[in-house]
Amino acid sequence: MRKLIFALTFLFSVLFFKQADAQLSISFNISNQPRWGPVGYNYVQYYYLPDIDCYYYVPTRQFIYLSGTEWIYSSILPPMYRTYNLYNGYKVVINEPHPYLNHSYYHSRYASYRGRIGQSIIRDSRDPRYRPGYRPPVKPKPPVNKPEKPGNGGRPPGNKPEKPGNGDRPPGNGNKPQKPGNGGRPPGNSGAPTRPGNTGKPNNGGARPQPKQGDK
Repeated sequence: MRKLIFALTFLFSVLFFKQADAQLSISFNISNQPRWGPVGYNYVQYYYLPDIDCYYYVPTRQFIYLSGTEWIYSSILPPMYRTYNLYNGYKVVINEPHPYLNHSYYHSRYASYRGRIGQSIIRDSRDPRYRPGYRPPVKPKPPVNKPEKPGNGGRPPGNKPEKPGNGDRPPGNGNKPQKPGNGGRPPGNSGAPTRPGNTGKPNNGGARPQPKQGDK
């Protein structure tokens, strides 16, 4: 159960940092912003230009304008506005997907911004973020503690269990059981039984009995 908790914690931490990296990568696109864009924005998706009633998509650096009933993408200004000065006109920052699909809303909301001038632009800024080759500082990632694998096979820490050296037998004499040297017989005379030399006869040197006097 503990291993499962460690594994889930590690997985969630990896997913969290990947998501943080992805957010960091899209939170800065200053290098893509045009020199005529307004200052003060680390990330810009669209500009709405009220003077000419069109949009500018920063990631692809294209103007989006309405021609009849179709929206046209172009790297240059619409033909009727080729002489328009982008550095003087007012730009509205919109960080929403496809704002031109809701064009009536933006057209009416920012109608009062037409003809407005005096907006600070990137070209005139001294902010180091707008210098060529600028890179945003990357925050150091906190260390991720990986779950440690138990080195003792899940056993509690401590000395390894000792293997008995004598096969669980009581110690003594080299820990080996001694075999009796006399085949189980009681000790004595080098362990060998003594056999009678005269097969039960009295021991008289083997001489025959002498006849008594008077016997013939």
